[in-house]
Amino acid sequence: MYDLIIKNGKVIDGFGQLAKQVDIGIKEDKIVKLGSLHNEKGEKEIDAQGKIVCPGFIDVNNHSDTYWQLFFNPNLESLIYQGITTIVGGNCGSSLAPLATPATIESIQKWIDLKKINVNWLSLAEFFDVLAQKKIAVNFATLVGQATLRRGILKDENRSLVSKELNFIKKSLQISLKEGALGMSTGLIYSHARQTPTEEIIDLVKVVKKYQGIYTTHIRGEDGRLVESIEEAIKISKESGIKLHISHLKAVGKKNWSKMDYVLSLIDRAYETGISLSFDVYPYTNTGSVLYALLPNWVSEGGKKIMLHRLRDPQVRTRLIVEMKKSDFEYDKVEILSSSLDKSLTRRKITDIAKTQSREVEEAIIDLLIASEGRVTISADILSEDNIRREIIHPLSIIATNGVGYSLNHSQTGEVVHPRSFGSFVKVLTQYVLQEKILSLEEAIKKMTSFPAQRFGIKKRGGIKKSYFADILIINEKKLASLATQDNPYQYAQGVEVVIVNGKILVENGQYQSEAKNGYILKK
Repeated sequence: MYDLIIKNGKVIDGFGQLAKQVDIGIKEDKIVKLGSLHNEKGEKEIDAQGKIVCPGFIDVNNHSDTYWQLFFNPNLESLIYQGITTIVGGNCGSSLAPLATPATIESIQKWIDLKKINVNWLSLAEFFDVLAQKKIAVNFATLVGQATLRRGILKDENRSLVSKELNFIKKSLQISLKEGALGMSTGLIYSHARQTPTEEIIDLVKVVKKYQGIYTTHIRGEDGRLVESIEEAIKISKESGIKLHISHLKAVGKKNWSKMDYVLSLIDRAYETGISLSFDVYPYTNTGSVLYALLPNWVSEGGKKIMLHRLRDPQVRTRLIVEMKKSDFEYDKVEILSSSLDKSLTRRKITDIAKTQSREVEEAIIDLLIASEGRVTISADILSEDNIRREIIHPLSIIATNGVGYSLNHSQTGEVVHPRSFGSFVKVLTQYVLQEKILSLEEAIKKMTSFPAQRFGIKKRGGIKKSYFADILIINEKKLASLATQDNPYQYAQGVEVVIVNGKILVENGQYQSEAKNGYILKK
């Protein structure tokens, strides 16, 4: 007797093999039988006739941890309805552990009121214990954020580490890897990490290499500095031997779109020379970022307080406006997603705000940053659809959201979120597989399942295979729809009719069973 049998489905195993009809027998949290089970009985049986059965999707670039939704909304509905059953946190340099001191958490609070959260951990092991008690909907694994390590020591200082400090950080990283971290991430575009020397990163990832971990990076620049930033990432991998993964690879700004061909050729050549690398992509032309990212790097060096001090200085302001005018940034594409100053600014173009105030757009940006104390998030429609296609079909690409798990109720906060949090995986299936047919269903699902599992060292997930954990989706191909848009992101994806996490049904007939949350903490 099986706990669950899935019969008659068109099984896509996640490993790239052609779909075939096979029954799946599940006991407790594992797949225990594949074959014809028509004469077998299960406590529960699902007839998947005419539907796709595949592994649950793995999102290796997720921010539900540092945006605190693991705590505020452990149901993570916007991810579940896309078919995501495993997420990797600790991305882009920020992780919730390890914390050098309790105050370290302030550096990664993402403007959340920390009084709402009992931060009662320091080590990664302690954080895992706290999270295990939360009962989250998906499986959760994490990287260690380099900025979290660094700011635990330096706080708001922005300088190179001295030998003693670097050794302390390396020891902290080593302990976290022993406690189950998958690797280390950097967010080199952000103010506190920009000045990190390449050699310092190489030193750290050599520690990660000893534990067969992975190094993921939000590179230093995705605009005019794209090529040299990719070259730096490849150099780090080459000199350390570390597995490299580039987070949300993109060429920002129309004048940089043509660089993607060269970047992909760089990646191909590196791979051909034996460097182990991959990258992820989300299927939208809109980016999501912070407003201060539009400033020249030197303005935000040293952290938010120093940045705001500089912005208030009339002489600095004059110099800054001159430099910003030379950047050729497409300010007319920039829209406010959220501001701590005034919710009425939400969804407004930065150029419209400037026009209303009879100011130049550069002045409006500076004034808005000062008034909001730097707390402004933005979206900009500045990516190339053709480049997204090139990346999605590339053999080394992985599909990811770069997003967060939300419920529809989050819309009541007034925050406009990126549609990638609600629709990325299903949008790839509907647009690039079913409509444009530039990728087969089997190839696309591999990029969402076994390939990310293999790259990040996630064992016995990402495949329909005997002894693998039963993270399984049943998809109605005819009803697949990614509804989230830039104007209305708060819409769940449709067509993923059954979601099974570790053998327990979380979504059935499209209905979420919140009491069935069965996500595990995954440790390397």
